[in-house]
Amino acid sequence: MSNSIETIAKHACFGGQLGFYRHASDVNNCSMQFSVFVPGIAGADTLPVVTYLAGLTCTEETFMVKGGAQRIAAELGVILVAPDTSPRGDDVPDDPDGAYDFGLGAGFYLNATEPPWDTHFNMYDYVTRELPEAVGANFPADRSRQGITGHSMGGHGALTIGLKNPQIYQSISAFAPICSPINCPWGQKALGNYLGDDRSAWRDYDATEIAQDSGTKPANKILIDQGMADQFLETELNPRFFETACSTAGIELELRRHDDYDHGYYFIASFIEDHIRHHAAILCR
Repeated sequence: MSNSIETIAKHACFGGQLGFYRHASDVNNCSMQFSVFVPGIAGADTLPVVTYLAGLTCTEETFMVKGGAQRIAAELGVILVAPDTSPRGDDVPDDPDGAYDFGLGAGFYLNATEPPWDTHFNMYDYVTRELPEAVGANFPADRSRQGITGHSMGGHGALTIGLKNPQIYQSISAFAPICSPINCPWGQKALGNYLGDDRSAWRDYDATEIAQDSGTKPANKILIDQGMADQFLETELNPRFFETACSTAGIELELRRHDDYDHGYYFIASFIEDHIRHHAAILCR
């Protein structure tokens, strides 16, 4: 596996550098793009890494442009990494109806098992193995100090990936995550198409099910922020399911509910500093 990357663009940002990159992905069988913010910390050999997983329709640019995280990441000395939300390219299949909630831009951070999706849609392996290897080979990233966060579909990815890989991710947080895709239209469509009709296979990518069934608890508290004016709260997100599962399993969870906030990036930008501080308090100690 090659860890060579192509630089698309670089920008000075809060004394550090924000870059956009492309590389060949073996697991997704296509080119993938991602972004990295590296703080300008003098004398630091390596820095902790927080990976942000974006939601439906987003790309590797969305969080870096809209999230407002670079200032606090620069202050605390944390590298930010944001991958694209799915494989892309002329040979990558898309939703035949052109819907936004499946196919391109909607990888759901899983490994597909059903054709034609299984050739390219292996975002779980990409996020947990291939992307960290590329980042570690090209940036001053300390792979022994990693956190994961995300929004909506990406919040689902952050919770499931973080819970299943506590040896990799010491810190976990999420904004308005899809907490139980088995029980919502977005998740049922994605899991049914990517994984097939056997619902027992869906449980591996449902944070509520993982929290209930896993014998391994995360070492540190999970932080979730949820806007109470979120238009998807009751039909798609269901944080109460995950809250109950964590309580039953003895997993420490801080689920903060905020009146008036909706599902968009104004919400994320309002609370992103708290999330970066949450990760830094764990990864930098």
